[in-house]
Amino acid sequence: MSKPRVLSGIQPTADSFHLGNYLGALRNWVSMQSEFDCFYMIADMHALTVSPDPKDLEHRTLVSYAQLVALGIDPADSTIFVQSQVSEHAELMWVLSCLTGFGEANRMTQFKDKSAKQGNDSTNVGLFTYPILQASDILLYQPKAVPVGEDQRQHLELTRDLALRFNSRYKEVFTVPEAHIVKATAKITDLQEPTAKMSKSSPTGCLMLLDPLKTIEKKIKSAVTDSDTVIAFDPVNKAGVSNLLSILSVMSGHSIESLVREFEGQMYGALKTQVAEVVVAFAEDYQNKVNGLLADKAELSRLMTEGSKRAAGVAADTVSKVYSAVGFVSRGK
Repeated sequence: MSKPRVLSGIQPTADSFHLGNYLGALRNWVSMQSEFDCFYMIADMHALTVSPDPKDLEHRTLVSYAQLVALGIDPADSTIFVQSQVSEHAELMWVLSCLTGFGEANRMTQFKDKSAKQGNDSTNVGLFTYPILQASDILLYQPKAVPVGEDQRQHLELTRDLALRFNSRYKEVFTVPEAHIVKATAKITDLQEPTAKMSKSSPTGCLMLLDPLKTIEKKIKSAVTDSDTVIAFDPVNKAGVSNLLSILSVMSGHSIESLVREFEGQMYGALKTQVAEVVVAFAEDYQNKVNGLLADKAELSRLMTEGSKRAAGVAADTVSKVYSAVGFVSRGK
């Protein structure tokens, strides 16, 4: 029996994934391989909405691919591909754009938030149509499930609406995807602002996994805690300490309760030291794998080409059915 398909993606908008990316999502991408037929995308087309330097985008795309493989995603088992190498993403997006109401797109929360910050003159149309491209990303591969966080629920609902609308107006082409909610996902916060989500926009509070090991260690040992001295798990009153316990728990495999007992009577420095040791050991092995992949550009290029060809095979079949359904004349063979 074939495994149900899932699709997920990550943007190449930084020189490194950070610990929050790994513990919040990517670790689950690895584990899902045993249960699902996984399609994982480097979303470089989406990255254009923030106007990256072309050389940075190219470099970050390569590094992102290498990082996914280094984390344990097997290119022979999962389809890892670069979005821009599969032209069907843009082709399907146009069809879906013609099914999407202007008001419907305008109500997308992320667009409203970002355009309010940037102002209309600084907001590009790509940001407005971002959720439609995301719907195209998903529907091309006919997945039964999409791993989503709270910030993407609205976009998945639009995807479901567009799939149902197309199937009703034309013919049954699309699988209507469900949200795949991953249980017990670690919520890792900023080391300097422990009430905020870990983000690359916070240089001192974000643990970039490809940073020098000494930098990673220093950031952990400089993490904000509180004026108390008791190591306890209390996300409301002891957010910084609780964040460190969460990191150590997930990275070591020990429960938070057992860690609290282990550190009873000890100072925060002991906790920070152990967190640093575990994270640095992980990062060192990870960096060695990433650097090994980047050192063999020919092999990395081969893996990317194979993944994109595999993805394009599925995507082309979907677009062919869509074009036929909407009445486009076949160009023949």
